[in-house]
Amino acid sequence: MGNGLLLLNSAVLNDLEAIRSFTNDQIKSLDISELDTYDILLATTEAVTNILLHGYQNQPGWIEIEIRTQDNLVTILIRDKAPSFDPTQVPPPALEIPLEERPLGRMGVYLIKQCMDKMLHRDLPTGGNELTLVKKYVSNYV
Repeated sequence: MGNGLLLLNSAVLNDLEAIRSFTNDQIKSLDISELDTYDILLATTEAVTNILLHGYQNQPGWIEIEIRTQDNLVTILIRDKAPSFDPTQVPPPALEIPLEERPLGRMGVYLIKQCMDKMLHRDLPTGGNELTLVKKYVSNYV
């Protein structure tokens, strides 16, 4: 079982590599399969990107990422102080419509849902959001 915490007081898009590196460092000791590692990194990066672009309107903002590991579960808690937004309520994109005819966007939340086993949202009592992403991983030792 492990826990890690990353706090960025004024996160910007240039911090995404540091966030990916932190996430990867936290899970690499678990010997997670390459596919599950990719899914976790993609989902975390996409969630933080959405917070920075949409929640903070591309301005620096406070972000806290906590990673918990226990048994074969990785839980990522992403907290921010952006206006309340529940991505679990975003409808899926209309994949049956040709790409060139679809409205721009809406794929990020869909990707997160595809990569992770569970996505939960709650408004923080002090304002802001907490997004919880859970992935049951496959160990390379199996």
